[in-house]
Amino acid sequence: MDKEAFRKQLLEETEWINKKIYGFLPGDTTYQKIISEAMEYSLMAGGKRIRPMIMWETYKMSGGKDESLVLPFMAAIEMIHTYSLVHDDLPAMDNDEYRRGRKTTHIVYGEDIGILAGDALLNYAFETAMAGFTDSSNIMLKAGALKILAAKAGVYGMLGGQVVDVLKTGKPVSKDELLFIYSLKTGALLEAAFMAGALLAGADSATVGKFEEAGYYTGLAFQIQDDILDITSTAEELGKPVHSDEKNEKSTYVSLYGMDMAVKAVKDYSEKALAILNSMPVQNLYLNTLVEMLIKRKK
Repeated sequence: MDKEAFRKQLLEETEWINKKIYGFLPGDTTYQKIISEAMEYSLMAGGKRIRPMIMWETYKMSGGKDESLVLPFMAAIEMIHTYSLVHDDLPAMDNDEYRRGRKTTHIVYGEDIGILAGDALLNYAFETAMAGFTDSSNIMLKAGALKILAAKAGVYGMLGGQVVDVLKTGKPVSKDELLFIYSLKTGALLEAAFMAGALLAGADSATVGKFEEAGYYTGLAFQIQDDILDITSTAEELGKPVHSDEKNEKSTYVSLYGMDMAVKAVKDYSEKALAILNSMPVQNLYLNTLVEMLIKRKK
């Protein structure tokens, strides 16, 4: 896809997604108002909106046309992703003070409200997804998408990867363990975005499975590129601290296998992801370019 056309669509879609996500935030709060403020601060802090964007593009690619069907799930997956970042930044985890170019939630609101803001975003994500169930149409598709979100966020998904990541901090990590962490901690929600978008459009299980595999390879490439940027980029460019993996004594693909092998792995995994997308009967050039952009990003 032409770079200028892609950049234009990326900006337009990001702005559109931001507006839609903002509309799902809780508004009518009283004594607990601070939690809705902390949720908004966390969720609207910027970010690439990659997961809802992938879900939207996969939905359209699979024949989906009803915006109202997929939007609650797009908002929900971004809330789940944001909750994971809020908790990841806490003193008990990575103890980071900056995220997306500004102070992290626990620095602004305190550690207690930071914990509760993450909890609130996770819970509200499922409230948001369930809001679509008031309309009984496409109920099985909605239930299937909800099941994907729950599974990919939980013990067998992102949370499970986070657990192993914490347990292995400061300890030797095998290649299998490292890829396990990456595929769950980073890849699971990307897989969910691909899968839920396709399923909500009515795709069959084989197609949903192919999208899951594309998300798996995208997640590995994305995380290894993140390892590279933690060394080669700057805090100003990334909007968060660099060399945080070294500070937190975490093994990465770069620290285990060196920069050259890491660069090669990013290339290999990205090519596998794109090969799967290119094998689909319907093509989405914007989605393909988006995946390439993610993997080759500089921030």
